[in-house]
Amino acid sequence: MKNKTENNLVQQVLDDFEERVKARKSFDRQWQLNMNFYMGNQYCDVGYGGFVREVDKEYFWQEREVFNHIAPIIDIRLSKLSKIKPKMTICPATNEEQDIYTAKMGKKVLESVSNKMNLMAKINQATKWSEICGTSFYKISWNSNLGQVVALEDDGNKIKTGDVEISVCSPFEIYPDSSTHESLNECQSLIHAKAYTTAQIKQMYGVDVKGKEINVYSLDGTSSSLGGLGIGGFSTKLIETTRKDSAIVIEKYVKPNEEYPNGRLLIVAGDKLVFDGDLPYSNGIDGKREFPFVRQICNEEVGSFWGVSMIARLIPIQRAYNAVKNRKHEYLNRLTMGVLAVEDGSVDIDNLEEEGLAPGKILVYRQGSSAPKFLGGENVPTDFEKDEERLLKEFEALSGTSEIGSMEMVSSSLSGVALELLIDENETRLKVTTDSIKSAIKTVAKQILRLYKQFATLPRLMRIVGENRNLEVFYFKGNEISSDDVQFDAENETNDTLSQRRNMIFTLLDKGLLSDENGNVSNSMKAKIMENIGFGAWENSVDLSDLHIKNADQENNRLFQGEMLDVKEIDDHNLHLTQHIAFMLKVVYATEVDKKLEENFLNHINLHKQKLEKGE
Repeated sequence: MKNKTENNLVQQVLDDFEERVKARKSFDRQWQLNMNFYMGNQYCDVGYGGFVREVDKEYFWQEREVFNHIAPIIDIRLSKLSKIKPKMTICPATNEEQDIYTAKMGKKVLESVSNKMNLMAKINQATKWSEICGTSFYKISWNSNLGQVVALEDDGNKIKTGDVEISVCSPFEIYPDSSTHESLNECQSLIHAKAYTTAQIKQMYGVDVKGKEINVYSLDGTSSSLGGLGIGGFSTKLIETTRKDSAIVIEKYVKPNEEYPNGRLLIVAGDKLVFDGDLPYSNGIDGKREFPFVRQICNEEVGSFWGVSMIARLIPIQRAYNAVKNRKHEYLNRLTMGVLAVEDGSVDIDNLEEEGLAPGKILVYRQGSSAPKFLGGENVPTDFEKDEERLLKEFEALSGTSEIGSMEMVSSSLSGVALELLIDENETRLKVTTDSIKSAIKTVAKQILRLYKQFATLPRLMRIVGENRNLEVFYFKGNEISSDDVQFDAENETNDTLSQRRNMIFTLLDKGLLSDENGNVSNSMKAKIMENIGFGAWENSVDLSDLHIKNADQENNRLFQGEMLDVKEIDDHNLHLTQHIAFMLKVVYATEVDKKLEENFLNHINLHKQKLEKGE
């Protein structure tokens, strides 16, 4: 009976998946078309039956060169969007010192995860998918095979603490219950489908499934239908191929409802059910369970789950530009090579077609007939040039990638204020995309904190590179994360270049805003200034007192974990006492006092006082 129920459940999931594949087919073809145009295979379209097909030449002499403006436009947009590196901070749940401390701890956790997972590389990867296809996704999950080893099982297998895992999913892998939803929150269910080999499935789920050929997308080279007049072209195109001995793993996520208060997750590998249970992560607001995905788009499209790529808007212009350039070259070919008028039967046509009229060629024609002659040509029409310039301007206008810094613009009589306003206006065109990226990053950060709060039950060691390039090590537990209200420190990341940062710092120095009440710049401030203007290697000029304060803060964390610490001869006892007492007032005495923790801190503080009284 159980097997029959499982088989029915598997069949329901497979049928649901097939329906979603059919419903999303039109979007798939548009994404394939976008990818082909980006890679330079631009003589293709969506033909009858909804398949992307190659468009053949009409004549052998037809010019079919590709003048790809889409790829550099997307590269420029990606370069601008890669500047988005928001510094995240966490707002405390309350004004209590304990919550303020845990908020700072949560910020350090995010910094550590960002460095460890190379989060910026994943953001850039997701941004490239969203720029080309219009939509991309982050998958935030908990992997029990990551983290530190805490124990060994009887069979020798390692038991680890587990850790957060972040992966980027292309839109080809995600299937919502309806493409008319405008956000993930509106979806009642979501399918994540991906092809794996049978060996990978065995390793992931411990089941043997029957492998078969699975259709996947791959890149291929093509030289047909490009070039012209004997010149072959080459471009990369996206094609469907098959992967042998593979199966599709379908993960179906169902939102919490009356029947399933904690939601439902069904995982089908091939034709076998490998999991049926609640949604595993309390990654929503107030501990609710939600989809472990975050959506990122290029541009919003009303009434659609899928964002629209800039490439889809540029394809008509790119086709028109290729046509203008190629027709212009064909016209030039006629002017330079000529069109020969020959009386029927007067010359050897086959020889003339093969060899043409080479310099010095002796052309023999029949006596009494008219000699072959070239038809008169005209100059290249100015319409070609005008249309070409107009299309180039349309590229810039639609894509928002106009080059403000061109020599023509710089050499004009525009003032500095006018140039800055133009730069701001140019950057504003990317605002919809940048807002989506920032919103996605913020949601990813929130889900990271919620997963640690749920699964990090044991104290775990985290590392971050702190100020002055020092390695900072700290311990934390999930219950110490009291807030996941992630905010950004700054909102102008797209304009935050090194030169702009230097100019701002020099202006603050001139105004005296970085000096103390005596007009002097402290050593610690000098070190921060040198680091922010690009001379981070000069951090050795840092004030010694800052190093003592940092060392005392590290001791506070260790004392808070219950370690017994001795004082060092090189300690600045006055600074250490200030930091230890401040930590006790803010953290230890902020809530119900732990007597052992209080005693541990007081013993260490008394050691400092004894050393200070002895003058050591």
